[in-house]
Amino acid sequence: MSIEDYRPDFCLEAVYDLTAESLRRHDIRVVLVDLDNTLIAWNNPDGTPELRKWLDEMTMANIPVVVVSNNKEKRVHRAVEKFHVDYVSRAMKPFAKGINEAIERYGFDRSEVVFVGDQLMTDIRAAHRAGIRSILVKPLVTSDAWNTKINRFRERRVKKKLEALYGAFDYKKEL
Repeated sequence: MSIEDYRPDFCLEAVYDLTAESLRRHDIRVVLVDLDNTLIAWNNPDGTPELRKWLDEMTMANIPVVVVSNNKEKRVHRAVEKFHVDYVSRAMKPFAKGINEAIERYGFDRSEVVFVGDQLMTDIRAAHRAGIRSILVKPLVTSDAWNTKINRFRERRVKKKLEALYGAFDYKKEL
């Protein structure tokens, strides 16, 4: 395992900054996305109007969006059912299990898939293990569930190492 395993391919302010046009420019046809603090705030399972607008844009552009979350099936289902988004629960990130399950379920071409998440230790690492590109976004809220706080502590050390090698993370408003 190397520090490179935690280096995202892109950094964006938020998942909502992804546009169909920018995805196509990078030959990305499928978006796999983390749930908590990436797609919705971990403490607000109802999402936002901004989320609905973004999902509608992806649907109209024929870009599948699949949630890949470490959460239990019941939690993920409740969060995404009103948005009509498919999902993989209990993904076991930082392992590639959930990402591979989504790719195999739909027959996606790995070269056309990107994974979007807010954590280096789970999301970005899992994307690298699955052999797909990754986008790190800023967490939607600054608070975290208790189990994520442990990852954030370790993540700060990894982020410092990456920044020492490559400079500060440059979160952009578009791909």
